[in-house]
Amino acid sequence: MAGRKLRSNRLRALGARVRPVLRLAGRVTAAAVALSLVVLVAVQFARAIGQNVAAARQLSLIREDISTLERRRDQQQRELHRLSDPQGAIPEIHDRLRLVRPNETLIFVSPVPSAAP
Repeated sequence: MAGRKLRSNRLRALGARVRPVLRLAGRVTAAAVALSLVVLVAVQFARAIGQNVAAARQLSLIREDISTLERRRDQQQRELHRLSDPQGAIPEIHDRLRLVRPNETLIFVSPVPSAAP
């Protein structure tokens, strides 16, 4: 009987020493899991922000392209309107086709030669 009591006391003493260690290990594990979860959420958040920034840059470039194309379209529309008018097409006919009306003379002026030093 004394042996049982001694063994029982030893187990209680060992259990009393093990419980705080197990509690500490449980808390450390819970903290590690929580920290891992926070890190994973932060990584996903940073990735989403990076994708948003890249999309904003791409959108800005596309808007610039659109405005450039709109300006070019407007210029071409003006050119088309000018060329559809007979009076507006005359300079183009003279320059490109080298055609003149009767009683007109086409004069070509060359640039002034640069002075040689």
